[in-house]
Amino acid sequence: MPETAATVRSTDRITAGRPLRVFAWLSFLAEVVIIGTGGAVRLTGSGLGCSEWPLCTPESLVPIYADQGIHGFIEFGNRTMTGVVGLLALAVVLLTLYTAGGRRPVVRALWFALGGIVAAVAVYAIGAATGLPAAALMSTALLLSVLAGAVDSLRRPLPRRDLALLAWIVLAGVMAQAVVGGFAVLSELDPFIVGFHYTASLLLVCVTTAYLVRLDAPAGPRERVVPLWFAILTHVTGLALAATIFFGVLTTGNGPHSGDADIRRNGFDATVLAHVHSWPGYILAVLVIVLLISAWVLRLEPRRWLVVLAVAITVQVVVGVWQAREGLPPLLVGIHMVLASLSAAAYTVVVLKLKRPVDSHTPEDQ
Repeated sequence: MPETAATVRSTDRITAGRPLRVFAWLSFLAEVVIIGTGGAVRLTGSGLGCSEWPLCTPESLVPIYADQGIHGFIEFGNRTMTGVVGLLALAVVLLTLYTAGGRRPVVRALWFALGGIVAAVAVYAIGAATGLPAAALMSTALLLSVLAGAVDSLRRPLPRRDLALLAWIVLAGVMAQAVVGGFAVLSELDPFIVGFHYTASLLLVCVTTAYLVRLDAPAGPRERVVPLWFAILTHVTGLALAATIFFGVLTTGNGPHSGDADIRRNGFDATVLAHVHSWPGYILAVLVIVLLISAWVLRLEPRRWLVVLAVAITVQVVVGVWQAREGLPPLLVGIHMVLASLSAAAYTVVVLKLKRPVDSHTPEDQ
């Protein structure tokens, strides 16, 4: 029997399905955890616990000075978590390529990885010798090698190109995040860079969520399974969620938790921003309730995940009001940050459930 895309996909699911699924879940959980550890860095004033990047001190990769104290270990722990996230993202890429196309795309990806490492070492040596920012050049070389590997694998026919694309986005995003984190330290925790760093991490949570959803769905064209008005209202809800998160990031960037005890924010009025942040939050809560009731009355596909989203948003509202009344205690602010990522993940699932594959049967099933 000739080997088709469908038969390759079916066979690979038997041999590599469980490892791929495990690492995909670990990648998602790691993306959520690193938001928590990043929040801990900021909320404990440990943002400059490591004064250098990518080293922690001018002489060492790890904290070695007594005056760094617990702040150095908290910041170094978050940096270590970045390495864990990167390794998990790489594992998902390689397992996805193997599942979709066997050994050949994996070998090609590893060649690009090796080339990136060699290039990174070379540009680091050149940068160090010429006085250029060696660490930034090294990180850029690694990021470019990931992008080149992604282009090379995605331009070739793959049965699950959708999964490969999502996996590559996560790996490239993690590499880019490391660079952004370095700029956050070098800029002495510029609030806009720190805010972008958090937002990008939240988007990676959404991408890993999308990967998990698509992992259980066959490839191919998809069709809408909800009324058009429901789909439009769902996307309007997404805009409200995005606005809520945006103003939340802006509020935190101008609040008391700057990331270091010696840094003070001078910009927008955090009190005013807190009120502005709450407006789209309440609109979001109303929209989710309308979607939830409509989905259950009409028995639409996303209804169960809308329950999850409604619970997450409700808890978010409660924690948000609580932290505002208590003067923004660090623990509640940290919980609020993590819950925002989980709300975004639940919303991602809801959006993906608006459609289903046109034909979920493989040729063997017909």
